[in-house]
Amino acid sequence: MIDPTLRRLLAITLLSLLAACGGGGDSKTGATQNPDISVVPPATTAPGDPATPGTKPGDTIPPPPLTTPPANQTATFTRAEASRFLGRATFGPDMAAIDALAASDSDAWFRAQFSKPQTLHRKYIDAKYPVAGAAATKAVPNDFYESFWQQAVRGDDQLRQRVAFALSEIFVVSTQNESVWTQTRGVASYYDMLGQHAFGNFRTLLQGVATHPMMGLYLSHLRNQKESATRTPDENFAREVMQLFTIGLYQLNADGSLKLSGGKPIDTYTRDDVGGLAKVFTGWSWAGPDQGANRFFGSVADPDRDWKPMQNYAAYHSTSEKRFLGVSAAGAAGGEADMALALDTLFNHPNAGPFFGRQLIQRLVTSNPSPAYVGRVAAAFANNGSGVRGDMQAVIRAVLLDPDALAPAGSSLRTGKLREPLVRLGNWMRAFHAKDAALQYRIYYLSDPLSGLGQNPMNAPSVFNYFRPSYVPPNSALATAGLVAPEMQITSEPSVTGYLNFMQDAIRGGVAENSAVQADYSAEVALADQPAALLDRVNLLLMSGNMSSRLRGKILAAVTSIAIPPASGSNAAQVTTAKTYRVHLAIFLAMASPEYLVQK
Repeated sequence: MIDPTLRRLLAITLLSLLAACGGGGDSKTGATQNPDISVVPPATTAPGDPATPGTKPGDTIPPPPLTTPPANQTATFTRAEASRFLGRATFGPDMAAIDALAASDSDAWFRAQFSKPQTLHRKYIDAKYPVAGAAATKAVPNDFYESFWQQAVRGDDQLRQRVAFALSEIFVVSTQNESVWTQTRGVASYYDMLGQHAFGNFRTLLQGVATHPMMGLYLSHLRNQKESATRTPDENFAREVMQLFTIGLYQLNADGSLKLSGGKPIDTYTRDDVGGLAKVFTGWSWAGPDQGANRFFGSVADPDRDWKPMQNYAAYHSTSEKRFLGVSAAGAAGGEADMALALDTLFNHPNAGPFFGRQLIQRLVTSNPSPAYVGRVAAAFANNGSGVRGDMQAVIRAVLLDPDALAPAGSSLRTGKLREPLVRLGNWMRAFHAKDAALQYRIYYLSDPLSGLGQNPMNAPSVFNYFRPSYVPPNSALATAGLVAPEMQITSEPSVTGYLNFMQDAIRGGVAENSAVQADYSAEVALADQPAALLDRVNLLLMSGNMSSRLRGKILAAVTSIAIPPASGSNAAQVTTAKTYRVHLAIFLAMASPEYLVQK
């Protein structure tokens, strides 16, 4: 389809641009260690210097005083604005979705999306292995990938699909863990849980994460036992639930900026807090009808234990006092009460809103949100307008409808984010109605950056995801400007080349096993003899109408260089082939351009 020389030139151009932006970082270096992955926004010196929130042992951390949430906003959109909004809020727009949103408004769209029923990935796997108990033992990760792409591409509940994917990159569970790899139905149910609570309350989401057996396996608090003379409780989940999921490493102001003491950030927790919280997460193991030792250690198994929330086993739960974050759990309260206190304390911590809000902004809108933007989202987290804290619907609205998000796309380094590879593939499939006639979507082998996209759902290299929220490309203009670019951590020369090769093959021949997922370019082919109109359509679908005149001119010249022979009675196939080549080239060059790769 595309001349090899043109493809090589494209690769060289893209690599030089990425190098200038700081691409090429080794994703494994930071992902397999315990780096400081807390988002580090600009610091400010906070009034006073509290070492911990103002509580004493025995108290819970009360929620911060209610702040004024952002005013309820209803936005209307032009077609270009609708495409831009949908490019963030979904796995990508198609023309029908663009036209429908442009004819309506954001409030109607949100109400419709929030009300759409959820389709469960676990149900798909159970249906594939209908014999009782077979799904838990026979399912493999490829089965989840099928269900993932079916819903991401074909699902009507696109907002839930996109937010669930974002949450899976914050509350990470990965099949790269050997214990999790064998639990495909459990992984599917974990993803279902994220989707279920995506429109609920953050506190309920936190409960779902903490008690899901796949998180228990992944961060090793399943079968975690109380302390003894020769054993201390496992601290893995206790550390990460603070560092990665709720409050981060350093105390934050309401706008997400760092509080300082003596010019240095203030830690949110200490080594002793980790130890105290680890005791809370003892005694938790597989669900089942009893609390016997064999069920705790797993030799007696409930057939649905891979998806039912973990239960607490009193015999293995620590009964000593548990001090953490300025509160204390009494020794005899019991495992459920101890966990409730711990999760309430994290939920009500002043850091929770700005810490989580900033990460959700990064996943959906921009890598470097302003403090004011973070502050408005944190205010929606603190108060949905009716005095409710942690309302996910209010937070999602605040993220996607913030004035900074809706402002015209800028050209500064602070604007936008790099589209991650899986989202690019979803964009293409949805924009051009790529479908599998058998409805299987067997898109399996994406993890290799040279032959695939360097990314697969629920398969991150570590709990720090594929990329850290605070990743800074070294020796780059972004580093000089003090900015971050998370997705650049998986961007390198091999991954850029791999992406170009992958998308060239996909656009021309389809994706999945036997290239079963094929795009429908009939609308585009109908415009191929009108190159300007063809480019307008591609621009609206993929780039929200923001293609620069310079890029447009280059793509237009390349497209028109493919001659369409005059139609005659005997050359219909040659005419169609030439038109199809024009369409393939227009889409490929658009998706290969930095203007597409950087979503603004």
